[in-house]
Amino acid sequence: MKHVMGVINLSEKDGCYDLQELTRQRCIASIPFGGRYRIIDFVLSNMVNSGINNVGIFTLNKYRSLLDHLGSGKVWDLHRKKDGLFILPPMEPCAAEGPRGDMGYLYEHIDYLRNSSQKTVVYAGGNMIFNTDFREAVSFHREMQADITVLYKDMGMGGEDLSRYKKVALDDDARVVAMEAEPGQMKCSRIFMDIIIVGKPLLLDLITDCFKGEGRRMCSLVNDGIVPNLSSLKIFGFPHRGYLAAIDSLSCYYRHSMGLLQPEVSRELFFNPGFIYTKSNDEPPARYGEDALVQNSLVANGCHIEGEVQNSILFRGVRVHRGATVKDSIVMQKCLIEEGASLDTVILDKEACISRGRELKGSRENPMVVGKRAKM
Repeated sequence: MKHVMGVINLSEKDGCYDLQELTRQRCIASIPFGGRYRIIDFVLSNMVNSGINNVGIFTLNKYRSLLDHLGSGKVWDLHRKKDGLFILPPMEPCAAEGPRGDMGYLYEHIDYLRNSSQKTVVYAGGNMIFNTDFREAVSFHREMQADITVLYKDMGMGGEDLSRYKKVALDDDARVVAMEAEPGQMKCSRIFMDIIIVGKPLLLDLITDCFKGEGRRMCSLVNDGIVPNLSSLKIFGFPHRGYLAAIDSLSCYYRHSMGLLQPEVSRELFFNPGFIYTKSNDEPPARYGEDALVQNSLVANGCHIEGEVQNSILFRGVRVHRGATVKDSIVMQKCLIEEGASLDTVILDKEACISRGRELKGSRENPMVVGKRAKM
């Protein structure tokens, strides 16, 4: 995979996803997940585990926490003299009036693509949670002599509502014959994973053609680069058969987070086919008081539990005082739940404090969210 580079484009717009307080101060890719991870850890770890050593991350806004989390890329073995991790925020003054859409941000940093030695690009968004080896998809791309390969997941009919996802239709030879520019137009169970494999020369052509003679405008890789060229380019689909979570709403984030309490889901997502890496902190093991009761929960290092925790996810450094109860909830880093407080179907952002005797309750369809550093 030395001839393959990765591009993670985080150009989602404000309002595209309904995650309320969780994206007030951070982009979706840096939302905490699973007790110690961030959403971006999954696609980034997949690329590194697949032998990709050059990864460019195109950011749009609210990326301070992302920069802090990624650092030099050392955790992912991307702190290198040659290639490595490149974080590319929007250029000024283009951030105010330059081209928009994911193609727009690629256009702003087109020299990064041109100067990279790799000839093939694995291009991905930042809100998908999955574990895969891109080597298989790249091998398929080369065997089929494809111009573009899109990754999809067949979700099956009759289960999850698929109307919010873009979908693809294939013929018997796995060639893409139809692809949605906007979700909800096709009745199909194959959802587009916002991941493509494309030769770099073709990607550069698509980028430059989008803006040639048109001035600065909105351009989308899917809508302006792929969909109009389904008949003229060899575009194939490659299936992902493992676990997939597309985080695009608060209820979706809650549902997939709680799904991690099933051991088979956690094993598949975090260990197969490769490990998921994240920034580590030096924390002591979790400590449990004499009267603590913990059932079916994920508890990270540094937690101190004296109360009751059921069916919940606790991030690093959470303190649950005596007499407090946490049920069906997600409690992020360094939150404090004081004596007698009660949480039921609640998401606490980092460093929130729930005062003595306070009771908070949400629902699975609409979990209650407490913002970062809030005191209630």
